[in-house]
Amino acid sequence: MEEVSSKVIAIERLQTGMYVELELGWMAHPFPTGSFKITSERQIEIIQGLGLRQVRYVPAKSDPPPSTLVEAPLQATNPASPHNDTAAQRAAQEQLQRKQRADALAAQQRDLAVCERRFGQTVRQYKQVLEQVHSKPREVMTQCQTLVDSFVGDMQCNGETAIRLLSDGMGDKLAMHPVNVSIISLLLGKQLGLAAADLADLGLAAFLHDLGKTELPDRVRWLDDSFSAHEIKAYQSHVAQSVMLGQRMGLPGGALQAVAQHHEMVDGSGFPVRLKGDAMTLPGKILALVNRYENLCNPSRPSLAVTPHEALALLFAQFKSRFDATVLGGFIRMMGVYPPGSVVQLTDERYAMVVSVNSSRPLKPRIIVFDAQVPPHEALILDLEAAPELSIKRSLKPASLPQAALEYLSPRQRICYFFERALDAPAPGEAT
Repeated sequence: MEEVSSKVIAIERLQTGMYVELELGWMAHPFPTGSFKITSERQIEIIQGLGLRQVRYVPAKSDPPPSTLVEAPLQATNPASPHNDTAAQRAAQEQLQRKQRADALAAQQRDLAVCERRFGQTVRQYKQVLEQVHSKPREVMTQCQTLVDSFVGDMQCNGETAIRLLSDGMGDKLAMHPVNVSIISLLLGKQLGLAAADLADLGLAAFLHDLGKTELPDRVRWLDDSFSAHEIKAYQSHVAQSVMLGQRMGLPGGALQAVAQHHEMVDGSGFPVRLKGDAMTLPGKILALVNRYENLCNPSRPSLAVTPHEALALLFAQFKSRFDATVLGGFIRMMGVYPPGSVVQLTDERYAMVVSVNSSRPLKPRIIVFDAQVPPHEALILDLEAAPELSIKRSLKPASLPQAALEYLSPRQRICYFFERALDAPAPGEAT
């Protein structure tokens, strides 16, 4: 008798190396395809959480020899038996799948809504700072300290944190820029092991580093290649103006130093005093790097923006000497090779956009994949950690995407970031 190509095994007998065929609809599991070789214990945990009692596997494609596997007996087909896979059972399974997907989408949307709400609240608080810094400097300082302390506390209490891409249009650049810089700087400071007090100084400095721009004419608030020497000098004066306002507010010394250094470079090419190397504090080095990255992604003229992946490549390839090596290395590890907002092509040729990166697994970000059969508002986030057979092949410019993929993924013109709790492993029914 010819040997069957696939067999059934009890769910408890799953092993790494098995090639399995999940007999479920594509909506009922988080894997890119229903047939694949198991390469990690995490995949086994996910499969065991799908509510199955047994799984079909293909011995010829599996690593373990078939003799080591304990197979579940195949049920005989008997149309009269009430225990068969009846139409009612199939309908119930489909209903369960729909519910799991709906629950996953709801959880996904809730998490994003929380991040966007907190980002919006922080933008509004920054605008309030601008309005009240002259009339109520000490009260503003207290409010800013409370905000930064809450961020530091959340990042430390949540254990691992991931950096999350938000929707486009979360605020004008004047307010959006310091919020972005604050979130990324604090995450990088945590990555580099800064103590809570230093994180607080860094957070305050990042939130208030451009406060002095409110003292400048609109024309010179954002550096432009067309500036005259006089305009460049006027633009550079915002650093001293920010320090002065910080002193009025009662900013701690460590925060004031970082504000004063946010345009300095370790090779001495920065301003206003051309500090070098260890003359800069660690918070100052962090703030200078993050400020530069954010300005590359979100310049005053959107037409000059580069993708997050391009910005990271520029910092490493062309501007490497300007930044502290330890800080730059930590930044690249945290953001991953493909930071949130990057448009990519996968090894199976599909197009996707990176939406979240966990610093402990930077090469396995969470992505939204272009799938013409799934409406964009129903697209589930795919965690590449749960799909080791799939990876990112290359980064793309949004303009190089096919029109359908461009409209589906909607790459952001303005990159906004916040932080969220990192997912260690998706539970049954959760978005991945």
